[in-house]
Amino acid sequence: MATPLEKLHALLHQVVELDASDLHLKANNPPILRIRGDLKRMDMPAMSAEESQELFYSILNDERREKLENFKECDLSYAVPNLARFRVNLYWQQGHIGGVFRLIPYRIKTIDEIGIPPVVKDLCMLPRGLILVTGPTGSGKSTSLAALINHINENTRRHIITIEDPIEYVHEDKKAIINQREVGTDTSSFAEALRHIMRQNPDVILVGEMRDLETIQLAITAAETGHLVFSTLHTVDAAQTIDRVVDVFDPEQQEQIRTQLGVTLQAVISQALLPRIDEAGRVAAFEIMVATPSIRTMIRDGKTHQMVSDIQTGHDYGMQTLDSHLLSLVEKKMVSYEMALSRSSNLIEFNRRAAQKGLVQETANA
Repeated sequence: MATPLEKLHALLHQVVELDASDLHLKANNPPILRIRGDLKRMDMPAMSAEESQELFYSILNDERREKLENFKECDLSYAVPNLARFRVNLYWQQGHIGGVFRLIPYRIKTIDEIGIPPVVKDLCMLPRGLILVTGPTGSGKSTSLAALINHINENTRRHIITIEDPIEYVHEDKKAIINQREVGTDTSSFAEALRHIMRQNPDVILVGEMRDLETIQLAITAAETGHLVFSTLHTVDAAQTIDRVVDVFDPEQQEQIRTQLGVTLQAVISQALLPRIDEAGRVAAFEIMVATPSIRTMIRDGKTHQMVSDIQTGHDYGMQTLDSHLLSLVEKKMVSYEMALSRSSNLIEFNRRAAQKGLVQETANA
C-alpha cells in the first residue's frame, strides 16, 4: 500500500504530465488541477480530512508542523527529485488543512522563450536602480524574474543575492555568484535581510515581494546606494505601480518617496498571462515603461496619469503599452479578441484601435 508521501508524489507527477500550473488539495474533495487557467477536478475519489492531512504532514519537518498548527498558515518549497520543484502554501479552512502546490520547473526559461521584449536585456545590464515586475497573481512574474536573473548570471560577473518566500527557481553559479535566501529558513523577514545585505557585498538584489513600508523603503535605499534591485508588486500597469508604492507611505513622506523613485526607478515591466488559441499553453503580454527624463519628472511631480502617452510614443526607448502587445497577439491569431479585451486597461480605446486594424467591427462596445 502506498505511503502518504508516495501518494503525494503520484499527484505531483500528474501536475507535470498534464501541464497543470497548480494542484489544489481540499478535505472531502478530489484533487483539483489548474490547467491553462481553468480548474478541473481529477477523476479520483474525494480525500478525507485525515488523508489530506497525512499528505501534507509527509513533507513537513517538526518546525513547519508547529508553524502550521500555531499560525494556521505555512509557505515552503518542495522538490521531487528528477521531476520539478513546487511552491507550497498550506492553510486551515473550516477546521481542516488545505494546500496549493504551484509548479516550478527545474529549467529556467530564457527572456526570448518567454517573449519578454528585448529592451529588458539592456535593463538587466544596468549598474544600479530599481526594476519592478508587476502583474496579478498567476501572471508569470516569478518566471520572468528568474529569466532576468539567469540572463545576468550568464552574461556578467556580479554577486546576486535573492530574498524569497519561499525560494522558487534554483539558480546555479555561471559567470555570476548567486546566494538565495529563504524567509523563515535563512532570514526572519524581507526587511531583516535587507537591513544586513550591504555587508554581503551584493551587486544585484532580488526582493521576492515588496510587502510592507519598511521593505519598500529599504529596497529603494539599496537602489540609491548603487545596487541593481528587482522586486514585484501585484499591480497592472506602471502608473498604478508608482501610485501604490507612494501610497504606502504617510502623506508627509510621499513627496520624498516620489523624489527617490524619480531618481532610482529604471523600469516597470507589467505582464498578463492569456490562454492561446493557436496551440496548447499560455502566452504573456507585456507593458514596458523605461524611466526617461520625462517619466522621471512625472514621477517627481505626481503626474503618473500622464505616463501612458509617453509609453505609447516611447518605441525608441523600447517602451510599449499592454494594450499594444495584446492587439499584436490578436493580429498574430495567438489569443482571442475577447480574451485580449478582458485584460485591456482601456476598453473603449482598445476597441477603437482594434476596429482601425480591422480586428473587430467598429460598432462593438466594451
